[in-house]
Amino acid sequence: MDGAAGKRDWQVYIIGCDDGRLYTGITNNVARRWREHSSSPLGAKFFRGRKPQQLLYVETGHDRSSASRREAAIKRLTRIGKQALLSGELNQIATQNWLALEGIAETEI
Repeated sequence: MDGAAGKRDWQVYIIGCDDGRLYTGITNNVARRWREHSSSPLGAKFFRGRKPQQLLYVETGHDRSSASRREAAIKRLTRIGKQALLSGELNQIATQNWLALEGIAETEI
């Protein structure tokens, strides 16, 4: 990708786990990262001993730096704060059919 548009393709995401915990991360390809977390050694160490259940939150329009800052801010939230975020306006999954727009089959996540 080139230009400013190519630099703003990072997303912040939250995944709900089988033990009820919430995992927050960043990526420039949510479908690939989901597959890595689900069944690859490239997934986060957080998922050793637990399984990702559902993609709950996606926030788009970041460059890598702003995505990292946003991830850190979300990680500092309380669980109640994170739950409020899940139903908020910034959640691309809640505000539109984000999965279809991204060409991600619901069976992938």
